Amino acid sequence: MNDVPKVDVKALAELARLEISDVEITKLEKEIPAILKFVEQIQNVAGEVKPRAPELRNVVRADENPHESGIYTERLLNAAPKREKGRIVVKQVVSRNSAQGRSASGGK
Repeated sequence: MNDVPKVDVKALAELARLEISDVEITKLEKEIPAILKFVEQIQNVAGEVKPRAPELRNVVRADENPHESGIYTERLLNAAPKREKGRIVVKQVVSRNSAQGRSASGGK
């Protein structure tokens, strides 16, 4: 079961620019193989789990007391600064020509 390669702790410490003592090197040379073996064991277990599709559920709450359609329309229209034919009139932000030009020319 000694399939975990020996780890050169001193070389790793130099690469990581860490200063460690000889005592720490000896200790880590014994601990790191066990840590790597444990990580390998976790990876093997994690690899056996089949991903599941997320549970689908409706996150929109039901409207418990819906109001009658259109009962607020007149009040909203009266609050608008300008209205025409039962609609609120707003300033045009995007011209129809520029919007059509972008889609026809690929967004340019």
